[in-house]
Amino acid sequence: MKGIILAGGKGTRLYPMTKAVSKQLLPIYDKPLIYYPLSVLLLAGIHDILIISTPEDTPVYEKLLGSGGTIGVNLSYIVQQYPRGLADAFILGERHIGDDSVCLILGDNVFYGQDLTRILRAAIKRMDEEGGATIFGYPVKDVRSFGVVEFDREHKVVSIEEKPTHPKSNYAVPGLYFYDNRVIEIAKNVKPSARGEIEITAVNNAYLELGQLNVQLMGRGMAWLDTGTPEGILKAAEYVEAVQSRQGFYISCIEEIAWRRGFIDTEQLRKIGRELKMTDYGQYLISLAEGEQQ
Repeated sequence: MKGIILAGGKGTRLYPMTKAVSKQLLPIYDKPLIYYPLSVLLLAGIHDILIISTPEDTPVYEKLLGSGGTIGVNLSYIVQQYPRGLADAFILGERHIGDDSVCLILGDNVFYGQDLTRILRAAIKRMDEEGGATIFGYPVKDVRSFGVVEFDREHKVVSIEEKPTHPKSNYAVPGLYFYDNRVIEIAKNVKPSARGEIEITAVNNAYLELGQLNVQLMGRGMAWLDTGTPEGILKAAEYVEAVQSRQGFYISCIEEIAWRRGFIDTEQLRKIGRELKMTDYGQYLISLAEGEQQ
């Protein structure tokens, strides 16, 4: 399976913060926002990851993350010249995806929870056994501002609605999607919407018509944090700080995840920690390498 992080867009709701800086480069407490979706792909065991961004921001992501060698993965980059919708990621990423299935995650989505790895593994297992597509459902008190998924007892999707006035469920669809290889041709055949974009909803509806769109639920104990507004960024940062300070474990630490997944060894982890030793982040990596954190 291949991974794609879509890190484009202008982030206009965050102006003036994002007038000169990509939204996904803004800090969420102690690390760039893009670390959070990247960590999800690492938890899923995905080694080959494509990052899609704007002409201005792509070089900055390359400077930040490089080829991925320091965390034992392969990172590549491609430019999206102008916004063409989320599903454009599959067209731009056709060569990257090759003959594989693919996981797309939006660059501004933050997920955290004890069950996250289990949920990801269940989605991958379903993909391996059944193919099709898997989206996720997250319970929201007032779901009217989101895409809403309705499903049956077998978690087969019945309908998806964008920002409905009268929602058919209280499950919002976050920016995390698994698709089999057919998604490339499906995306190519999607007609642009009224706003001129290739909508991910159209891709999902294509799988729905095939009877192969499933939903994986995220329940209690899972956090899906909104980072689209200044208030959302602040609350996400406060959440990360509170968990890390209280538990002593870091959220979305890509080096730790790579180490625990066996992508890098202890000496590689120690080296990264020493390079950042003047920071709490670096000291945390060193403590992992020295066996002080389990």
